Amino acid sequence: MTTPVTRTARTSWVLLGKGIRVGTVIFTGHSELTIDAKQRLAVPSKYRAQMEQSGEPGSLFCMPWDGHGLMLFPESVFRELADRQGKRMFPVGDGAELQTDMFGLSERLELCRAGRVTIPKFLTELVGLKGDVVVIGARYRLDVKDRAAWMSGLKDRFQRYSRQGETLDVGPMPTPPTRLAN
Repeated sequence: MTTPVTRTARTSWVLLGKGIRVGTVIFTGHSELTIDAKQRLAVPSKYRAQMEQSGEPGSLFCMPWDGHGLMLFPESVFRELADRQGKRMFPVGDGAELQTDMFGLSERLELCRAGRVTIPKFLTELVGLKGDVVVIGARYRLDVKDRAAWMSGLKDRFQRYSRQGETLDVGPMPTPPTRLAN
């Protein structure tokens, strides 16, 4: 039995094994930017264009991650991930604490007309971000990290992911379409 795939006016969805759906926006690449004195970060136009083309609203959810910087999720992706947490009235044990931490430390950020978001100061201080940053496309989210740290480890990351890629099981590569002779 397969999990149904839904398509709404806001977002199209794809299935990723075991019924997991994520938005069709796939962020790639990176851009070097600055968080200004007013805590504003310009979201690169290439990412804004992707969000707009896929019907994403003009907002991102910002979540800090220890040792990882800030993660910016398009609204539909964040909602999908949040829905996986379940909808119990009274969550128990670690689930209750996780929900409090995850949602209590996350903030919804609106894109202004200039394509910027204002990141609350407590979030940048929590993860140690100041001024020069890099915004990295990380599949269905954008990561915001310290620019110097990202750039200094670029070669190591390249070598590591080349080795790790050899062990990934992504299945057979798609066969390119063939042209019929006239």
